[in-house]
Amino acid sequence: MSNATLQSSGSATIRPEEARHFGALAADWWNPKGSSAMLHKLNPVRLSFIRAAIDTHWGADSDDLRPLSGKSVLDVGCGAGLLCEPLARLGATVTGVDAAEENIAAAQAHAEGSGLPITYRHGELGQLKPGQFDLVTSMEVIEHVADKRAFVTELAECLSPDGVMVLSTPNRTAASRLLLVKAAEAIGAVPKGTHHWEDFITPEEFAALLDEAGLEASVPKGIGFNPMKGLHISEDLSLNYIFTARHKG
Repeated sequence: MSNATLQSSGSATIRPEEARHFGALAADWWNPKGSSAMLHKLNPVRLSFIRAAIDTHWGADSDDLRPLSGKSVLDVGCGAGLLCEPLARLGATVTGVDAAEENIAAAQAHAEGSGLPITYRHGELGQLKPGQFDLVTSMEVIEHVADKRAFVTELAECLSPDGVMVLSTPNRTAASRLLLVKAAEAIGAVPKGTHHWEDFITPEEFAALLDEAGLEASVPKGIGFNPMKGLHISEDLSLNYIFTARHKG
């Protein structure tokens, strides 16, 4: 494993204040009852969607325990590796990239303790080899970057010609302002300062950026919540949404 630093080769997408905010949470990232508790609850929903995308894209057997064997995966905004580790267990060669050095250190330490050979890198995406990843994931990240267009362009450059991307983010709606920002911070579900509603992006805006970058987005699904089901994939896009993208043609 390595924790090399990536230097930007183009437009910087990292906001230093966002990196500092999430880096301060690094030591608590793997605590399911800590400051990242909501991510622990979100992770199974994300993984269910990713697994379905893998099976659809590559025609994998749904009973295969390692459908990503022989595949390279990039998780952008990986935090301390909550998504990288299960992707590695699905057979992938995984690289995780994050803006906060503290997160990369925590991710590397946890992966080593779990016996998982994951490569972690700190910094921008600009110096990763173009087209080298079969699967690119970026979950709840674009709302934190400085230049959304540049970020999407860099994501597209990382994806192999026949690869698939899975993306999720909060929607910019009245409901998300009330529930994901005001209420979530008021009750301590997320640390204060985690979300800035004006930086949220709608599905239409996201799809337009992907189109400019030569990618075609799928119809998004919502990530909803109710007391009976908890967090789950739904048709309601008012809070969070998740979807796939592929190169056109």
